[in-house]
Amino acid sequence: MKTQDLIAALSTDMGAVIDLRRSLGLALLVGGLISAALFGLTIGVRPDLSEALRTWRFDSKIVATLGALLAALAVGLPLLRPGGTPGARAIWLAAPLLTLAAGVGAEILAVPSDRWGARLMGVNAQHCLTLIPLLSIAPLAALLWAMRRGAPESPARAGAIAGLAAAGFAATLYATNCTDDSPLFVALWYSLATLLVVAAGALIGGRLLRW
Repeated sequence: MKTQDLIAALSTDMGAVIDLRRSLGLALLVGGLISAALFGLTIGVRPDLSEALRTWRFDSKIVATLGALLAALAVGLPLLRPGGTPGARAIWLAAPLLTLAAGVGAEILAVPSDRWGARLMGVNAQHCLTLIPLLSIAPLAALLWAMRRGAPESPARAGAIAGLAAAGFAATLYATNCTDDSPLFVALWYSLATLLVVAAGALIGGRLLRW
């Protein structure tokens, strides 16, 4: 298909949009399964996961990471069409940030100030900065490959959204292993790890998704 034909199809043909949505869903499924298999074969879930699920700190961590994934998926599809913008969907990007902010506020109120530093640093910072990007590789690669079927006006921005989706999935996986549940820790280290993946997605997508 010629470039102009592709642009016309993606701009006007709803069937092409549905096909692209399916491709992205399949890419996330395949990349996610690879990442989940790697996770299960290497570090696995924490032994006290059932107890952790009954705590608000752990639950808010999962809500934030899943929120990043869902926000990226909501915003990403329109960016793959020529001239496409997320429009009102962009508000979804605020959801994980608001979850983190609410968690940090609750933690500050619940924990004495002399313990904030320890909660912020935690004990798994290095693991967080390493494992989230590593677990993001397969879903990011799969999503970027699927995005080649589109025609994003800003390849770097589309790549960054792919990075956010991959990091959100990877962070959710890693969260089930990480014993640092404090929102202070999550807001700092999970966010830094996510930004690394977003930056990688923008850099790779800026080259791979050009048309």
